[in-house]
Amino acid sequence: MAHLGHDHVGEGDESGARIVVAFVLNFCFAILELVGGLWTNSVAVLSDALHDFGDCVALALSWRFVRISKRAGDEVYTFGYRRFSLLGALTMSGVLLAGGTVVLFQSVPRLFAPQAANARGMLLLAGIGIAVNGFSALRMRGGKSLNERVVTWHFIEDVLGWIAVLVVGLVMLFWSVPVLDPVLAILITLFVLWNVGKRVRETFVILLQGVPETLKVAEVEDAIRAIPGICDVHHTHIWSQDGLNHVLTTHAVIANADSYANVATLRRQVKEGLKQFGVLHSTIEFESQAGPACGDVGDGCRCRERE
Repeated sequence: MAHLGHDHVGEGDESGARIVVAFVLNFCFAILELVGGLWTNSVAVLSDALHDFGDCVALALSWRFVRISKRAGDEVYTFGYRRFSLLGALTMSGVLLAGGTVVLFQSVPRLFAPQAANARGMLLLAGIGIAVNGFSALRMRGGKSLNERVVTWHFIEDVLGWIAVLVVGLVMLFWSVPVLDPVLAILITLFVLWNVGKRVRETFVILLQGVPETLKVAEVEDAIRAIPGICDVHHTHIWSQDGLNHVLTTHAVIANADSYANVATLRRQVKEGLKQFGVLHSTIEFESQAGPACGDVGDGCRCRERE
């Protein structure tokens, strides 16, 4: 048997810089929201201010975890520190869940005892909110990691929320319907909680070493089998380090495992083919078609002649 060496693909993104920009914008706007919420007497605006202050803490922790995730492997974390970025995603999700719960507790009582809000002030804050959060979402959209996607989705949600505030402010400018303010706060919060729940589920799939949602084991195996000289593939395991960089181990049956040159050539071809799936680290055990079969080998060899 021969073993495929470990393939490491470096990923030098600007995750940390994007999160720093998001933090600065979020912190400045949270202060403006707090003042504006008190000025307009809007529970929707005040709840979003609380939400954004919590986000600032989460963003700061996310930035720190991103910095740690860039470290190379060592004797403790041999695969590297990429999974630390998931802690940032979990922190952000936890803050959003906690903030959403607080908003619901503050908003539900106002359904039964509505208070008048300053519609003109809500319109002004909505315009600023759409501009600030829209810019932040555009700034973060280049991120591919789960952590960055959670942050990006947060800003997109904020843009949608402020659009809703703009619409409600316009309505309240002409008609006295104060109950719209808490209704809006509740609807925005439920929307946020629903999407945060999906991000949390995705994070736990990665932490529990599930197959990444963007990959299918059968498709990866078919891609390996398509390489001339590979007879069959079995016993494949795929998991992800951070939602972006994946790890794979598998057994590949080949016609000639005795020739080092043949194994080395197949090794290079398999590594090259796995790049399209985002596989960062791959370990493949080559088995000879004529040798003892692994218990997982299927019936029939589909070996093709090398072209």
